[in-house]
Amino acid sequence: MASSTVTTSADTARQPIAPWWHTVLVLVPLAIMSVASWYQHGLPNAHVPGLGSRLSAYFTVLVAEWFQVLLIWLALRRRGISIGSLVSGRWHTLGRFFRDLGISIGFLVVAIPLTGLLVHLIGGDANSNVANITPKTVFELMVWLVLATTGGGFCEELIFRGYLTQQFRAWTGSRLFAVVLQGVVFGLGHGFYGKAMVVVMVHGCLLGLLAHWRKSLRPGMLAHGLQDTIGGLVAFFS
Repeated sequence: MASSTVTTSADTARQPIAPWWHTVLVLVPLAIMSVASWYQHGLPNAHVPGLGSRLSAYFTVLVAEWFQVLLIWLALRRRGISIGSLVSGRWHTLGRFFRDLGISIGFLVVAIPLTGLLVHLIGGDANSNVANITPKTVFELMVWLVLATTGGGFCEELIFRGYLTQQFRAWTGSRLFAVVLQGVVFGLGHGFYGKAMVVVMVHGCLLGLLAHWRKSLRPGMLAHGLQDTIGGLVAFFS
């Protein structure tokens, strides 16, 4: 019985979550925002009535990313799979949470200097473009923290390291290709970095390897959320 259950689980993991057109639909909002942010060095033209340009950009990204998650949830529900099973791993005890937290911090200790060095070597206007979107007021900081934890930490990890990785793995038959492909798409989705999108691709691949190693999205979600949170706090207080 146990062997049959494991086999069924493995077979499910190798099947696509949804057809190709669903993946295209999931990626459309990402492509639109990436191209717009590439041309505009951010999303200064995302005008939400009553809000400034940065807040408008934050809410636009939040809505788009949660819309992508909604599409993924609908596809999972159609197959009888929960989002929790895609995330995988459970924090049955506080110790397990702190173990994943420690792993995520260790990941950042390695990944941040590495990607920082790559950005320096590549050059370009990545830092100035990021400065255009970081929070400048207390309210912007509060919204940024919501965006960092739910948008970056949860949504992007679910989309790229969860959904897209499984889609690419099912289509290519290779976990390695899946990790690389989702990393490439992750980089292309950050158009405001300009040519430093290559560095974002590397970072996405590293997060993919972390998810593969831990067999869970949880450490990557913590790492991604922490990185975006710390980045916003540092930019605000400096």
